[in-house]
Amino acid sequence: MKRIVLALLALALVAIPAMAEPVTIEFWHAMSGKNGDITQAVCDKYNASQSDYKVVAVFKGSYPDTLNAGIAAFRAGSAPAIIQVQEVATATFMAAKGAVKPVYQLMAENNEKFDPSVYLPAVRGYYSTSDGKMLSMPFNSSTSVMYYNKDAFRKAGLDPNKPPVTWPEFFEDAKKIKAAGYEGGFTTNWISWIQLENFSAWHNQPFATKTNGMAGLDTELVFNSPLQVKHFQTIYDLSKDKTFIYGGRENKANPLFIAGQVGMHFESIGGYATMKASCKFDFGVARLPYYPDVKAAPQNSIIGGASLWVFNGKSKPEYKAVADFFGFLSQPEIQAFWHQNTGYFPITMAAYELTKSQGFYKDNPALELAILQLNNKAPTENSKGLRLGNFAAIREIEDQQWEDILAGKVTVKQGLDNMVRLGNEKLREFEKANK
Repeated sequence: MKRIVLALLALALVAIPAMAEPVTIEFWHAMSGKNGDITQAVCDKYNASQSDYKVVAVFKGSYPDTLNAGIAAFRAGSAPAIIQVQEVATATFMAAKGAVKPVYQLMAENNEKFDPSVYLPAVRGYYSTSDGKMLSMPFNSSTSVMYYNKDAFRKAGLDPNKPPVTWPEFFEDAKKIKAAGYEGGFTTNWISWIQLENFSAWHNQPFATKTNGMAGLDTELVFNSPLQVKHFQTIYDLSKDKTFIYGGRENKANPLFIAGQVGMHFESIGGYATMKASCKFDFGVARLPYYPDVKAAPQNSIIGGASLWVFNGKSKPEYKAVADFFGFLSQPEIQAFWHQNTGYFPITMAAYELTKSQGFYKDNPALELAILQLNNKAPTENSKGLRLGNFAAIREIEDQQWEDILAGKVTVKQGLDNMVRLGNEKLREFEKANK
């Protein structure tokens, strides 16, 4: 009898660690710096909140690096459960039906409470089908805003509490900042996302046909209108005396503003945490300027950032873990923590209201300003967002043509025409491949 008891005890001791081992899933992301720290903190909070599952956050580099790594891993049969995908690749992942498990399906299969109506409309719509089925989980959603150096404004004789509202005012202020001794007046990140995509939506101008691609794959780019050409021509003209300084692609212009070389800068509100941690001067955040002679302006800005997609081919326990993690991410307290520490939007209305009730916006008005700008007016067909195939490649074309404009290789009009023509070729390739 004693031997039997000892044998059972030994089996029990072996079984306990096995039963206690959590289901582990990988989450590949592109969040670096301060935002990377907060991403890890959210995962740590989740892992500490329960013992059944464990999320391992893995930084994979830039958005394109993360996307390429994820695609390669899926083809090799070693994909993570969750991958963060930049908004420009949304159409590509929507078309990759065999590679992904839609979020609405994931949550239903795992009996996880999931109500799409609780998410911010502008965010929800971007990642859902036309009939409202959410395909990916919103994660880091943002919009573009204007950052300005209040010390530079004071030095230039400008009111630090009155940033420019219109583009004509903005360009004049930029000239004054340059004349006050700064290396340049302004710069911008993400020339396509901010100065073309958001610019067009903010002025209620089409970027592409078919509701900017949301109503069909047979969409065509149309952002070479007189307004967009006028805008790019003005920026180009101001580059000649360095009133405008080009800092590079994506978010490579941040150092120009952070180092105090320019007085104004266009960047995502998702960069707020970085600015707050890095700028050694007093800075403010303002809405995007607009041209006052454009009848519908200002309209509303559109989102950027990324969402979380779930790869196919995982086990039931792994999908249960993903669904549980997504439920955790959507909790108001977690979204408020994310929003307040990164600058990215809270993806639910409840998180926004919680942040508001906590009085957070009294000391951090910039973060609410971005939300109000996104919801400035009810979205139109021109300002709901964009869903274009091969979008990452299209942005590369736009970046290259913009650099060719600055180098004097093409005129502004030729550059924008080239962007549209070459971009439409990419759209036709995508349409053909996904018929």
